[in-house]
Amino acid sequence: MATAKRQRDRRRRAWLRGRSAESLAALWLRLKGYRILARNFRTPVGEIDIVARRRAVLCLVEVKARGEIEGALQAISLRQRERIARAASAYLQQNPSYFGLDLRFDAVLVAPWRFPRHLKSAWRAMT
Repeated sequence: MATAKRQRDRRRRAWLRGRSAESLAALWLRLKGYRILARNFRTPVGEIDIVARRRAVLCLVEVKARGEIEGALQAISLRQRERIARAASAYLQQNPSYFGLDLRFDAVLVAPWRFPRHLKSAWRAMT
């Protein structure tokens, strides 16, 4: 019983840490001139943490929070990138006015006591 409660508490803290990191990342992107179009866009095939636009570029942003920036970058797996790409297709189908924009997959890496690190074109979608 105590183990299940500890596990729930750990999951809740991780969820809160992730939400805080996403809020910080959204603020960071706004300060850099991006317009946030969606947060936590969920579909049956995947999720996109932040959808943002700057000029003619539509950015699909994965946010990762870890103890170190390098650990955050390594936490974005191939499988996760594929799910984000599938979710991007779903987003574009629901928002056809964005079809003409350049599509880019970015990452915002968050670590304690550091400014967020925005990686433009962190990966390319598989074709």
